[in-house]
Amino acid sequence: MIDREMAVFLDDVDVRLLSALQRDADRTNVELARLVGLSPAATLHRVRRLKESGVIRVVSARLDPAAAGFPLHVYVAASLARHDPRATRVFEDQVRAMPQITGADNVAGEMDYLLTIVARDVTELQQVLARLATHGGERLVTYLRLEEVKPPSPLPLAPTPPAAPRARRAR
Repeated sequence: MIDREMAVFLDDVDVRLLSALQRDADRTNVELARLVGLSPAATLHRVRRLKESGVIRVVSARLDPAAAGFPLHVYVAASLARHDPRATRVFEDQVRAMPQITGADNVAGEMDYLLTIVARDVTELQQVLARLATHGGERLVTYLRLEEVKPPSPLPLAPTPPAAPRARRAR
């Protein structure tokens, strides 16, 4: 997680470039250049810089799970039986190893993790839940996703002012 003070400086061109990529990451570099008003070479340099800085983590396609053969889409709130480093590592390694778990976040609150899981059928879902339970998941509360109300949305980007130099204190 990047601290707000450690955020990468984004100017107007970066914001326009990132906004265009969030809407459609399949755009060609030439299209991006035309959209942001830069040469293709300068646009490519900007995209590389944004990737190297970690602002752009990955460029990927967003699939429809049901259309791809995964009609069950559930959220699982999971609590660990133990909270020591070894138990946490075992559980998180298992989460990372299961391809049916498409998202996982460590959270604060009543539960320890919020997982997003897809499955082809109830049997596959039961197998995933059983593996979680045998690898440290003590309480697994499952929520069946009925309908997507709002798809993942672009970040509400705005240019960030450069960090102001810190005033030196007189001694």
